[in-house]
Amino acid sequence: MAHVPLRPIGKPLAELVDPRTFEEQRLGIERLERRIVEGRQEVHAGWGPKYVERVHAKGKLTARERVERLRDPGTEIFEVGTFVNYGEQFGKLRSPGAGVVTAFTRVEGRWCMVIANDNTVASGAWWPRTPEKIQRAQTMALRLRLPTLYLVDCSGLFLPEQRRSFGGARGAGHIFKMNSLLSDAGVPQLAGVFGDCIAGGGYMPIISDRVYMTEQAYMVIAGAALIKGAKSQKITSLDIGGPEVHVHRSGCADARVPDDDALLEALRAEVRRLPTSAAEFYRGGVGPVEPQQSARELAGLLPLDHRESYDAEQVLARLCDQSLFWEVLPDVGQEMICGVGRVGGLYAGFVINRQGLVADPESADALRAAGALYRSGIAKVSAFSRACDHDGIPIVWLQDISGFDIGAEAEAQGLLAYGSSLIYTNSTNTTPMFTVLLRKASGAGYYAMAGLPYDPVVQLSTALSRLAVMEGRTLAIATYNTKLGDDFEIVTDDPAERAAIEQGMKEVEARIEADMDPFVAARQMDTDEIVRLTELRRWLEMLVECSYQSNGYRRLKNPRIWSLHDLTHLVEGVR
Repeated sequence: MAHVPLRPIGKPLAELVDPRTFEEQRLGIERLERRIVEGRQEVHAGWGPKYVERVHAKGKLTARERVERLRDPGTEIFEVGTFVNYGEQFGKLRSPGAGVVTAFTRVEGRWCMVIANDNTVASGAWWPRTPEKIQRAQTMALRLRLPTLYLVDCSGLFLPEQRRSFGGARGAGHIFKMNSLLSDAGVPQLAGVFGDCIAGGGYMPIISDRVYMTEQAYMVIAGAALIKGAKSQKITSLDIGGPEVHVHRSGCADARVPDDDALLEALRAEVRRLPTSAAEFYRGGVGPVEPQQSARELAGLLPLDHRESYDAEQVLARLCDQSLFWEVLPDVGQEMICGVGRVGGLYAGFVINRQGLVADPESADALRAAGALYRSGIAKVSAFSRACDHDGIPIVWLQDISGFDIGAEAEAQGLLAYGSSLIYTNSTNTTPMFTVLLRKASGAGYYAMAGLPYDPVVQLSTALSRLAVMEGRTLAIATYNTKLGDDFEIVTDDPAERAAIEQGMKEVEARIEADMDPFVAARQMDTDEIVRLTELRRWLEMLVECSYQSNGYRRLKNPRIWSLHDLTHLVEGVR
């Protein structure tokens, strides 16, 4: 029972695909992923070199320079929400990344959530969706109990668009509630105030456990310009709320430092005082090992056409340490793979949709299409999800799903009830869950497999992701159903009417296809980040390690007493 029966899975690339097909596939993915690379460069540039020079002229660093200097040397920054507001105009202006950087960053050996106002974009102002992006990062930190570092340089709300960021359940004020919830949960919060800190920006650092200010920083409810207008007083913002006031008189800050570099070093020193990561303890002496089958090969294994199938086991083989995996309940619901592997030396549960055709348990000689949820698969995934939650194992959901099975037989079998059981399980889990939209994320299947509405800590998309209720062609057929025959062909003999229907169907299909673009989802925060397939393994290593960094706040059982062992034994014992 103490032994986790990990087994080698996967095949060498040469046994799966010929070199020419692989290269064509890889180049196709590369073309799609070029948008990710170019989009990141555009967002990272903020409002451009002129605004970077303005920041430097004040003797300050830009937000991204601060994050770079804060991170441990040689470690990677994992930015989330890069493409929020991407491609959107606010009048004649744009807000790259919604004017804020949110990123998982390793500081002094601990993974932290860093939230930094982009001072090259309207002096770090809050745009529409900026508050929601900050709150999303705070939620990730809360769920994983990660130290949260605020690098504040914020001129307050971008007032021309205030109606879209001030009121509402997730308006700017909800940031301060999240500050309070993090504090209530005992999550360390550290704030560095580097410059402007006006109105809501002034409240943001106050609930933090430590607040540092540079000599040119200030925190004010209202800046000098507003006070001059309201009270006719000639006074500077530094006079009102600079370090002389808040460090030595009000007590709203703890210490003053001369400049950005000194403040960043002070924050690093504070993180050093925190407990170290528990990840090494939970590794139990087992270090991270690269997959036997290279993770870089994923870019040539997933077909560009979402209608083409692939071997889902080969994906797992390129994500798990040494390509070792324990599949749980392999003979039940074969359209789904559930099991456990190590990622970076730490155990994680995996759920992935098989593709192609699988055995139909309702008929000994029949096959049925995978990539959908059937009764037995739903039951298996529900039981696996509950067991992982009980054992404290983080779960990675790898979605490529077209939805639930449909039809008279599916309804008679009670798929609604089975689906409700899975949704209930995923809604009440407390173990960290991470969702990856590999390709299709369709209909209620997207919900059932821990899509963003079911609170995964992080949801990632790829350049192949297609998030929608249904495909464009299917929706066009449904829209014009009364004009079509049983074979979905247009039934009218009127040439003008036929042409109008054909054009209408094309327009519906094109609009839905455009809406399924992962950049649309990322822009409106329907997914947290778009990643390249070659980056996926590194992302999972980071996220799984974050799940084990802090201890004592959730159940973490050792493998000897996993419920998964009992579940497997009981099913095998029935044979």
